[in-house]
Amino acid sequence: MMLPRKIRRILVFLSLSCTLLIIVSLLKPDTDSIHSISSKELKAFRLKRYLKSLNRQVKGPGENGEAVHITKDEQIQHDIEIKKEGFNVVASRKISLDRRIPDRRDKLCRHEKYNINEYPAASVVIIYFNEEWTAILRTVHSVVNRSPPQLLHEVLLVDDSSTRPELFEPLQNYLRKTFPDNIVRIVRTPERSGLIRAKIFGAEQARGEVLIFLDAHCEASEGWIEPLMKRIHEKESAVLCPMIDVISSSTLAYYGGGSGSIGGFTWSMHFTWESVPEFELKRRKTRIDPIRSPTMAGGLLAISRKFFFHIGAYDPGMDIWGGENLEMSFRVWQCGGSLEFIPCSRVGHIFRDTHPYGFPSKTYDYHGINSRRVAEVWMDEYKRFFYAKRKDLLHKQFGDVSKRIELRKKLNCHPFSWFLKNVYPQKFILDENVKFYGKIRNPSTNFCLDSLNGNPRKGYNLGVYYCQDSFNQIFTLTETSQLRTEENCAILRNTKDENIVYMEPCTSTLVGGDKFKIDGQQLVHIPTKLCMDVSGLKMGSIIKLANCDDSLSQNWEFIK
Repeated sequence: MMLPRKIRRILVFLSLSCTLLIIVSLLKPDTDSIHSISSKELKAFRLKRYLKSLNRQVKGPGENGEAVHITKDEQIQHDIEIKKEGFNVVASRKISLDRRIPDRRDKLCRHEKYNINEYPAASVVIIYFNEEWTAILRTVHSVVNRSPPQLLHEVLLVDDSSTRPELFEPLQNYLRKTFPDNIVRIVRTPERSGLIRAKIFGAEQARGEVLIFLDAHCEASEGWIEPLMKRIHEKESAVLCPMIDVISSSTLAYYGGGSGSIGGFTWSMHFTWESVPEFELKRRKTRIDPIRSPTMAGGLLAISRKFFFHIGAYDPGMDIWGGENLEMSFRVWQCGGSLEFIPCSRVGHIFRDTHPYGFPSKTYDYHGINSRRVAEVWMDEYKRFFYAKRKDLLHKQFGDVSKRIELRKKLNCHPFSWFLKNVYPQKFILDENVKFYGKIRNPSTNFCLDSLNGNPRKGYNLGVYYCQDSFNQIFTLTETSQLRTEENCAILRNTKDENIVYMEPCTSTLVGGDKFKIDGQQLVHIPTKLCMDVSGLKMGSIIKLANCDDSLSQNWEFIK
């Protein structure tokens, strides 16, 4: 016999209420019990939470990504905290943990269709060590609030042996109360492992089909996860990076980020941002198609868990932090995968000028030693450029890389020359297909042309310094007659009635710098027919261009 509708509704309500009470009373954050009681009611609970968060309308400091300014009285506390945290925690503590942020996506993204029931679900892995409580929780809330339940298996917090008391029982209690369905859980490393090994540990503990690594000071925006899962559903070997929006470290204001950049690297093994090359722009059919990138910044990425372990996870021989992003970038491309930026996925990130929590050793060069492991395993003969810049590392121990070399052979990976030719053809190779590569020395003074530690990103004046074993004194004259370094091209500048040589970023000009030629022992600026001249210069002076003559100050040795 059919019960009256009102009675049926009461029974359904009681059933759902009982289910949720069981969840709250039985679940412990680090157990597997969630799987034993998973049900339609649980899915309905998560869906209701997700839909409610999308419609949340609350006024308060920092809402909609607005800047938060502190008072003069709060400035004293800020000045103390900023040294420890690297960002304005006084402002952060004023902002709701689940604030709304602006949608910075391209308009085309908002019309994309996603079959989310067909896509894999992700474990969002967040590594932290003594991180500010509000930064961690705002990251967590943004992920849970803006991820359709079908696509979010769990948020996995990986505590790399923090010592701050609020990150133990108080954090556990907050998560238990706020997320009774155990969608967020904490695992802790047995000892301080560093970011790289903690990521491996987190990946081993994760249960989702896809791993998404986020820093613990992020905010995921609306629609961030769907395009990542869609692309991995299409291509399991695609390693993906969301577009990174900027969260101000001083006011917590949420700004848009770039969408026209890719990752590169310098021969000193540092990540760089570069413009999307013309050939990649032509390959893409729309402005929201994935953008192929040679490298990634590394903190924020999505990867199939199966593929992650298939290609060797991270290098466990690397210590703490540094170089792992380039190592994975090279390995992914050389071993059959691809690295892509996804324009419709946007995540905000607080960029800090310092590493506020420090490293176990203040003298050990973690980035340098880790980078040497990368060079030895993946860069083949091109590691010569790394060592030309980092001669200091030649006699430093870097651990056993035999297992990583064995992995490369097992996966039948491409050589680094393939990567440069097929993935990063715009990368300038200093000594290939050039007229000259080496030092340029004036014998009468023993001065060499020298970059004088100028900032390659901003540009700098070319100078002279006593000749020494330094990469600052290595220059290339290209087949197209550019005088350049790895990143900078020489042009003439007229300053105070003097003609000097300025090294501008090679990407900042359509012509790529002025043309020079070697004429006997002279170095000539072709457009003006002026010669490099050291007359009257002291060590550290800016080089001049003068009318060509037979003086010794214009004689140069070109030492390869």
